[in-house]
Amino acid sequence: MASRIHPPAAPLAPSRPAAPAAASPFWARDAHEDRRPLLLARARTFAAWRNWFANRDFLEVDPNALQVSPGNEAHIAAFATDFVAQDGARRRLYLHASPEFACKKLLAAGETRLFALGHVFRNGERGPLHQPEFTMLEWYRVGAPYRDLIDDAAALCALAAQAAGAVAFVHRGATCDPFAPPERLTTCAAFARYADVDLAATLRPDGANDRDALAAMAARIGLRVRADDSWSDLFSKILSDRVEPKLGMGRMTALDDYPASEAALARRHAENPCVAERFEIYACGVEIANAFGELTDAQEQRARFEAEMDERERLFGERYPLDEDFLAALACMPQASGVALGADRVVMLATGAGDVARVMWTPG
Repeated sequence: MASRIHPPAAPLAPSRPAAPAAASPFWARDAHEDRRPLLLARARTFAAWRNWFANRDFLEVDPNALQVSPGNEAHIAAFATDFVAQDGARRRLYLHASPEFACKKLLAAGETRLFALGHVFRNGERGPLHQPEFTMLEWYRVGAPYRDLIDDAAALCALAAQAAGAVAFVHRGATCDPFAPPERLTTCAAFARYADVDLAATLRPDGANDRDALAAMAARIGLRVRADDSWSDLFSKILSDRVEPKLGMGRMTALDDYPASEAALARRHAENPCVAERFEIYACGVEIANAFGELTDAQEQRARFEAEMDERERLFGERYPLDEDFLAALACMPQASGVALGADRVVMLATGAGDVARVMWTPG
C-alpha cells in the first residue's frame, strides 16, 4: 500500500462557480483572472505528478499524436487527417485517443517504468466532463499486479488535492476524501448493491453473455430496453444510470473485475475467465481512471479488435484500421499493468471547478 499523503492543514477558499454560458471568451482579461487560480493549481498538480514519478524511477515519454490507428474501441470516435507526400500520394492518419499503443511499443523495446502526460483526442465528445482535446496521464509498470496501480492512482489524486489546497474533491454537491484509501468493489457487487441486478448470472466465460437475462433485469428496474440493445448496451445503461452516480461518495471507489467482454485490452482473470483484470476509479460519481492488467496475446488482441470494429461498423457505419506494428510489438511485450487517468477531471474535482473547460488553459 502506498503511504498516505496527508491533506493540507487548512482548506483554501472554494473556487468561484462556473461562469454562465454567455461569459467572456477565455482570453478576455476578466475571464482569465477568474480562472487563473484554477490554472495555477493545474500547473502545480502536473509538477507534483512529474516529481512523484521521477522519485520512483519512471521515465517520461512523449509519444507522437499522429498514428496509423486511433485505437479500436467501438464507442471511441477519432479525428482523421491525410498525410500528403511530395508526389501527391495520400495516407490516412489519426490523432490518437490514447498514448497506449505507443507506450506498449516502448515496453516491448525494453522500458520497464514509463509515463506520458499529454493531449489526446476524441471526436463527438463535449460537455462538463468531456472535451474533444484533453489531457491524459498514462503510466505502466512491467511485472506489477494490476491492483498495485490503485495505490498509484490514489497517491496522485492526493497530490492533486494538495496542489489545489483542498481537503475534499467536490462535484455537483458530492464530496469525496482524496486522502482516504479507495473502496474496492467488484463490478458484480456494485450492480447488486446499487441496481439490484445479478450481473454475474448473465456472464459467460466465452464472452457470449446472456443478453435476454440482462434485458429482463433492466426492464424490471425501470430502464428502457430496445429490441436491438446488445448485452453491452444494456450493461452500459445500467452502469451509467444506476451504478456510476453512487460511486466515489465519501471516498474514491475502485470498481474492479469488469466483465471480460468490456475490457478489450485487458487480460482475463486466471481464476474466473468471465471477468478481466480491469478497474476504474470514481470520485463524486465521476470516472477518473481506467486500468488494465495488459493483454499480451497478439492473436487474441487481434480478434478482440476485429470484434470491436465489427460493432463500430454496425453502429456507425465505419471502422478504423488495425495497427499491425502494435500487434507485432505486443507479441514481444512483457507482462505489465497500466493506467490512464483523466488529468483535467482530477484537477476539476480538486478545485471544485464544475467543468473541465474551466481548468484547461485554452479550452476549445
